[in-house]
Amino acid sequence: MAVEQAAPQKPEPERLTTEQITKETARKYGTCTVIAAWLAVFCLFGYRSSFSIMQSSLMDGMDWTSTQASLGYCFMMTFYAITAYFSGGLIDRRGTRPAYAIGAVCCFLGFFLTSFIPEGASWSFPVYLVTYGIFAGVGTGMLWVSSTISCRKWYVGTEYGTKWGLAFMGAPMAQLLLTIVVSPILKGAGWSAGMKVLSVIMAVMLLVAAAVAKPMPDKVGAQPFGLDSLPKKKADAAKPAHVWTVGEAFRTRALWCDILAFMFAVMGEFLIWSQIVRYFTVDLGWTQPSLLGMPLANVIYMAIGLAGIFTMPLTGKASDALVKRMGVERPARRIMLVVSPLFGIAGVLLALSGSLPVVILGMVLLAVYWGIEPGGAAGYAGTVFGGASLGKIWGLATLIIMGIGPSFGTFMGAFLFDTFQSYVPALYFGIGAYAVSTVSALLLPGKVEGE
Repeated sequence: MAVEQAAPQKPEPERLTTEQITKETARKYGTCTVIAAWLAVFCLFGYRSSFSIMQSSLMDGMDWTSTQASLGYCFMMTFYAITAYFSGGLIDRRGTRPAYAIGAVCCFLGFFLTSFIPEGASWSFPVYLVTYGIFAGVGTGMLWVSSTISCRKWYVGTEYGTKWGLAFMGAPMAQLLLTIVVSPILKGAGWSAGMKVLSVIMAVMLLVAAAVAKPMPDKVGAQPFGLDSLPKKKADAAKPAHVWTVGEAFRTRALWCDILAFMFAVMGEFLIWSQIVRYFTVDLGWTQPSLLGMPLANVIYMAIGLAGIFTMPLTGKASDALVKRMGVERPARRIMLVVSPLFGIAGVLLALSGSLPVVILGMVLLAVYWGIEPGGAAGYAGTVFGGASLGKIWGLATLIIMGIGPSFGTFMGAFLFDTFQSYVPALYFGIGAYAVSTVSALLLPGKVEGE
């Protein structure tokens, strides 16, 4: 009797290697990473910019002080920072797709649940801290490290600044477009309707980001683009690059100076961003409607977003051009981190002038700062610690940076107003934070022991 032969088993799919993946496929993956990061950054900064627009309506409806309204934002940034730490390890292991999917659910719930809080109820404020603080914090915390690190893993050297600049364009686009969308809703239906609309926008855009997201280069056997622009001893070293542990990284001056430079920069930035519309209306008295049918203060605030659409890619190009000119990436990123908060200081000083054309110019300078600092900080860290464990390292760094900087800056902006009944002291506090950031960037080392 014939012996039946076992059906041949299908071979296990082999892991892709650098030789198997085509450059065209790698380029497609990199482009998809930038697109997904653009969508994530849009939603992340959409939360930030929308708060500044809705703050007055929320305070009036709930009969809250500026400090009370801002505490929800502070809670959001605290949970954002905690979540960012855990998202770093998730990205190193699984890529950005699960992070964006979790972000879609939580960002939706943050706005949607908060929109149902009744005005005037005694329990409204603690519920607001939970719904807006925790859900929005977890949702947005999944977006920052994932977008910055995914772009850094796919692009290095003279490619990184340009690609991150394109991805970061999502931030000013959010500030511009969401101001246009939300302002008439606030005027006609109030903050609750505005949050419902925003919840749907967040869910849709982040679900698209999750669908578009691709694996990191080390998971598909590819190399980051721009590697050939690095010095030969970096790109073609005979022995494998050192894989940093989190503990090793946090024993370096480089990481701590990078953390302090970014932390104090965002301390000033979030203070300005969260309170600047109120400064325009309360201190400068710009409450009149504009030709666009929305308050003049909102239109001036939109100038940051409008300018940012151009400054994001242009500053990215400029930083890459500096890398190319210097022939080495790290000192170029350091110079940009020194210059960035100086633009922030200049922008705030011009805003304090009270002259409409000068204030608008100040908003443009703040957009220039904005285009340099976030990508520059992550870029400098990438030049020191490489890509293998950058997610975990930058995730913990983000926990410190975002756990302190934005929350403290936002709180101080509101607290100083409630104390002095003017936002001018708060703006000077922001200038001081930018100054500390500049000093910290000057202390960034060019060489790091242990590389």
